[in-house]
Amino acid sequence: MNGMQQQGQPGTPMSVQQPQHDVVSGEQYRYALTNFRIAHEKVEQQRQQLEEQEKVVAQLKGRIALLEGSSGSIVKGHNGNSIDDFSIKNAASQLDKLINRWASDIVREPPTPASFICAAILNDLVAGLEEEEVAATPMQLQCYLRHALSESISEGIINCLIVTNSMEANVQLTRIHEHLFARNPTVACVWRRQTFSAAVESCTPDMSLSILYEQLPSLMKVLTGKLPTAGGISIIDSAYAFSRMLHGAAASSAATADAFYRAFVPELGSALYPRQIELVKRCLKSERGEIDRVGATIFPGLVKISRGPTAPNGEVGENTHTVVRRAQVICECAMGGVPRTSAQSPDLGAAPGPEQMQPGNNTLGMY
Repeated sequence: MNGMQQQGQPGTPMSVQQPQHDVVSGEQYRYALTNFRIAHEKVEQQRQQLEEQEKVVAQLKGRIALLEGSSGSIVKGHNGNSIDDFSIKNAASQLDKLINRWASDIVREPPTPASFICAAILNDLVAGLEEEEVAATPMQLQCYLRHALSESISEGIINCLIVTNSMEANVQLTRIHEHLFARNPTVACVWRRQTFSAAVESCTPDMSLSILYEQLPSLMKVLTGKLPTAGGISIIDSAYAFSRMLHGAAASSAATADAFYRAFVPELGSALYPRQIELVKRCLKSERGEIDRVGATIFPGLVKISRGPTAPNGEVGENTHTVVRRAQVICECAMGGVPRTSAQSPDLGAAPGPEQMQPGNNTLGMY
């Protein structure tokens, strides 16, 4: 009994087991830490190698798609999105704003009298016209300036494949593309994308001046050879970037994978065709049922040319022309009429030539 009481009494010493701890030496700890760091570095190195391999594979796939002319070679915009008709319209709007600002700056602070500038523009645009002075309102002068630069961009940059800083080489490349497209649009499409992958990043000042002097010799002489800029931005460089986007882009669908773009500018005094133009101001004459004409084209229209459908017998039909962006036009009545010249005919413009789009359809007389 006493023994049992003694065991139950508090404070009686009992054997308590102490916890066991694994203790390693400092040398072993440093050795394990070094091995862990080395293993981590090797894993990181392997991860970087895998990323590099993925990049190489992606580049090879893109190159293969480019050579095959498939939709995998779609050119990406500055934001990484593929180029489609909507992106082209947005880019065209930005270029349109630059042209308008340049024309506004000249009208606000003309380097020479406005009558000399207007005469120079009309001498360049209207065949056979030779005027020294043509009186025009500020609005008319601004519209003519926009028309002149739009036509230069259309014919000198967009419709001519600018790949090098040599005009002769660019003309030859454009002819090669026309020949290839007439024979096989798919081959022409692949050739065009490959060619533009090695194109110059921008036009040199000499190249820009050559284009402008070829298209607008009288106006450039009056403006003392000054390149058009707006807010410190070169309009020719912006137009060239726009052209590269057009000609280097693949179609967003397989049905139009062989398409490419051309610009068109309705001539002064030509008829107003709703499928080709978009009036920037109301035409009161047209609303009254009267006939009105093009006063000025303030930005070119864009047409997408693609291969025609294949017939059951295997023959390929005529090329399909789709107006992506109608030409931005102001009519004569909205301009307040047209300025009078000494050898005045009722209209400053001529009838649409063979390269102009015909009424009632969306076709061009080229390609």
